[in-house]
Amino acid sequence: MASWAPKLPFGQHKEEHKDETSLTTLLTADQCADLTFLIATITATMRKSLLQTFAAEEVQPDAKSSKTDEDALRNAPSDLGNVDVAKEDKVKKERELREQDAKKELAQPEVQELKKEMLQYFDEWRGKVVSRVGEIVNSREQAKEQTRHVGERDVQESVKKSEIGTTSITSLDTRNDEDEEKAFQDIYPAVPSQLSQLEESKRALILHSLVLILLSLEHYSAHSRILILHLTSSLGLPLSVLKKDEETVAQGLLEAASQQLNADAETKKAAEASQTARKWKVGLASVAGAALIGVTGGLAAPLLAAGVGSVMGGIGLGATAAAGYLGTLAGSTVLVGGLFGAYGARMTGRAMDDYAREVEDFAFIPIHRSQDPKHQDNESRRLRVAIAASGWLRDPEEVSKPWRYIGKGTEGFVLRWELEALIKLGHSLETFVTSAAWGYAKKKIIEQTVFATLTAALWPLGLLRIASVLDNPFSVAKYRAEKAGEVLADALINKVQGERPVTLVGYSLGARLIYSCCQKLAERRAFGLIENVVLLGAPCPSDVADWRRIRSVVSGRVVNVFSKQDFILGFLYRTSSVQLGVAGLQPVVGVHGVQNVDVSELVDGHLQYRYLTGSILRKIGFEDVDIKEVERAEAEMKRQQEEEKREREKNEGKIGNDEGEDKEKLESEVQKKNEQSMWQMMQEKTKGLDIGGFLGGGGGGSSGKQPGERVGEKAQQQQK
Repeated sequence: MASWAPKLPFGQHKEEHKDETSLTTLLTADQCADLTFLIATITATMRKSLLQTFAAEEVQPDAKSSKTDEDALRNAPSDLGNVDVAKEDKVKKERELREQDAKKELAQPEVQELKKEMLQYFDEWRGKVVSRVGEIVNSREQAKEQTRHVGERDVQESVKKSEIGTTSITSLDTRNDEDEEKAFQDIYPAVPSQLSQLEESKRALILHSLVLILLSLEHYSAHSRILILHLTSSLGLPLSVLKKDEETVAQGLLEAASQQLNADAETKKAAEASQTARKWKVGLASVAGAALIGVTGGLAAPLLAAGVGSVMGGIGLGATAAAGYLGTLAGSTVLVGGLFGAYGARMTGRAMDDYAREVEDFAFIPIHRSQDPKHQDNESRRLRVAIAASGWLRDPEEVSKPWRYIGKGTEGFVLRWELEALIKLGHSLETFVTSAAWGYAKKKIIEQTVFATLTAALWPLGLLRIASVLDNPFSVAKYRAEKAGEVLADALINKVQGERPVTLVGYSLGARLIYSCCQKLAERRAFGLIENVVLLGAPCPSDVADWRRIRSVVSGRVVNVFSKQDFILGFLYRTSSVQLGVAGLQPVVGVHGVQNVDVSELVDGHLQYRYLTGSILRKIGFEDVDIKEVERAEAEMKRQQEEEKREREKNEGKIGNDEGEDKEKLESEVQKKNEQSMWQMMQEKTKGLDIGGFLGGGGGGSSGKQPGERVGEKAQQQQK
């Protein structure tokens, strides 16, 4: 990284020069001005994109279909006899109605208040960033002045370049690294700058310096991460350079912090007391890393600037400059600990009181063993967090299994929530889709292509008679998802994952949970926490107002993955508020910044999301997706589909004349599977094992017992 350094003057030592290396020694005065102007332009673009979330002119009908109709009229003037004038009028009326509805919604006081507070938060963050950068490279006044001279046309063009709209995924062909890099450039288009002409080592050092400068704000907010992504693209650097730099900085901060700590008996005792202070150990609240970082300000001497500078300076930046860029963060183990979530146990009592009665259990489980707090080292820590939520389970060990594809470039956690309810739903889904009734119904749906009208209670009668096998467990789990989403929002607001940007990914009811979480974050005006949100097969409304609220609290990407062929989701939603639309079945239309991904050609069954989530995320350009695990999941899906087909064919051969008898058989089969799972969980608890590391934590309850204990008791009762 130091290959760019100029030759040293005669008599000057390497150590002295290295310690002097900084942005102001690296760049000329004009280049420093270019840097502050580039940051001003990027932040102006970010602000414009957020502002357009509340713009009525963005509200249109499905862009793809309406454009096709209009193009047909324009491009076929010689064939006017075949033009459907009624359809043309319908398209125009739909647009007018949507625009009218949007204007009414946007005029509501609560919407205007949300917009005002969102922009206020962003402007405060932006002001701090511009001032801090100016303070280091030229002056605060100059940096602020440049912010006022950013061209509106340039900003608008940048926003348009980043718009993706609705895309389709039609195959499982694996993307290569070049495709991933192209997706990164498309999502975060480069802002033109003379700095992109510098040699790569200098550009990399500029990026490294800005990461440290943003951390000096004492947090790495979601807005800061989006700024850094745009800056990486604008400097012409590959995404891998940023990801490696973030890893190095995280390890460097923790290494410097750990060197300053006094690991005496008193410190260990205080750390242990912190870990056991609450039974409800949410995420990093129980992190063993708290012993490394410090659980109170008085447990260790402050970080020495030279200490953290020497670690950070190894990347090519001078030690003094590195420590200076980090500011107060370089002098406090408490701040470093807060950044990585060492103090997450400070949850509000309200969360326990309000939610514990309705949420059976709740905990963050590390996806990779190396990121388990019990077996953690500095090398596994990251500046970013990904939290994944499953929507149904068939086995307790499946809590983490569907998310193995999330790579170690981010600190990945699975959200374990309502284990018992999700297992019951999983068994019900599995039994339902392998039933003879569903096999016959699906054939009829495909043959008649009437899925779009089936929400009008036109489902086959035989299917409706066995619906209770699925309806009740789905309703229970859906209600619990709403409550668990509120708990997740409370946990994030209380910094259980530290001061780091969080990406939320969920399928089925896991997506419903995240939807609920984002609604609560918007209600509580919790901005700057969430970097990205991806909802797959979401059983939630596609209502514009709801998704506008979601977009307001997400700094980066909001992605709705849907399939028009998800017959199970359509069946589950047949009695719900269909007039609001279903996000998992159709695009979310009318909210700027929401990307819709149509996977109809891949997904014709709700259960497939469990295996295809990794493939889908990789294809839409998400970071840190392990291709080997993606391929493994796809192969597993094929085996599962074959098994389901064999089971369905076997059941079709056994179908009786009495539909009531068939329903009883299905219910009996589900009950047997549930009992087996509950018994397994009880056995694991009895042996003192934790299933995938997750029966030891979770949220309280009036009994004061851990969720694993309550599950075990229920299993024993069922066995009796």
